[in-house]
Amino acid sequence: MLSREIEIFRVVMTTGSATKAARLMNMSQPAISQSLRRLEQSAGLALFQRSAGKLLPTQEAQALLKEVDRHFVGMEVIEQRLRALRQFGVGRVRIASFPGVGVGFLPRVLADLSRERERTLVSLQIMGSADVRKCLLSNEAELGVVADDVSTNGIEATLFAHYFGVVALPQGHALARHKRITPAMLGKHPFIALNPEDSVSLRLDRICRNHGVELRTVVECPFTISQCELVRNKVGVAIVNPVTAYDYLHAGLVFRPFSEQLTYTSLTVQPAGQPASSFVGMMLGAMRKRLEVDMHTLSHSMAGGDIGPLHSLTKISG
Repeated sequence: MLSREIEIFRVVMTTGSATKAARLMNMSQPAISQSLRRLEQSAGLALFQRSAGKLLPTQEAQALLKEVDRHFVGMEVIEQRLRALRQFGVGRVRIASFPGVGVGFLPRVLADLSRERERTLVSLQIMGSADVRKCLLSNEAELGVVADDVSTNGIEATLFAHYFGVVALPQGHALARHKRITPAMLGKHPFIALNPEDSVSLRLDRICRNHGVELRTVVECPFTISQCELVRNKVGVAIVNPVTAYDYLHAGLVFRPFSEQLTYTSLTVQPAGQPASSFVGMMLGAMRKRLEVDMHTLSHSMAGGDIGPLHSLTKISG
């Protein structure tokens, strides 16, 4: 089969008519029709039913389109990679992160590295921690950031930081008058929880049981960014990762320290056995510096001023 005929077939299928395809490809409609007939003859398949001047794709045409799309997407990726190589050389870094760090924090880190990025194309992809691990295993990323409840088999993992949860409240909430929130206080208000299988959710359950408190959970969700959005919409209150809390400092939320130490942990991960590039090394250093700045700012924003450390860059027990 000729690649030109396949290209024309794809345009006809995606535009929905030979007329639109002819216009898009700067060809005559008869030339489009002849190309489709050559493809059908070569394939030995009827790809279209022709009725009242209209082309109606058969099931075979739909199946062929799926295969053709895979080919064209692959070619488009190659062309994009060639353009990146022309512009940046080999200076391309792929970063994959779970949302708690990837949505707000990593863009701030990349802004801090603006000078170093002049000859580096960064691909930042946001996904769940399990999918980040898959990217590293298949060499689709040079650097990843994950929560600590994901398997690190087959990849190299290093502690990035422990964070200590803070209570997220809508502006004007009754609890905002307190300088520190206890489990008993939380138990009196609708609560937005992480999914019950989440390691942080399990730790919070243990804390609450030890205090004889049962939280009034009204919504469960997988990510702290979703918790913050639900709090912003006054669905309830939540305990959230302070890295995400920083993203919402000026978005209608207020934060207070939690009286208990509820620990979140994130890891940086890299492909096993591969030396880190100089940019990845700079990225890791910039992440630590940015974390210090953000946590200091968040701490001083809470009632009572500096309420102590919200994170640790060294291993802690528990």
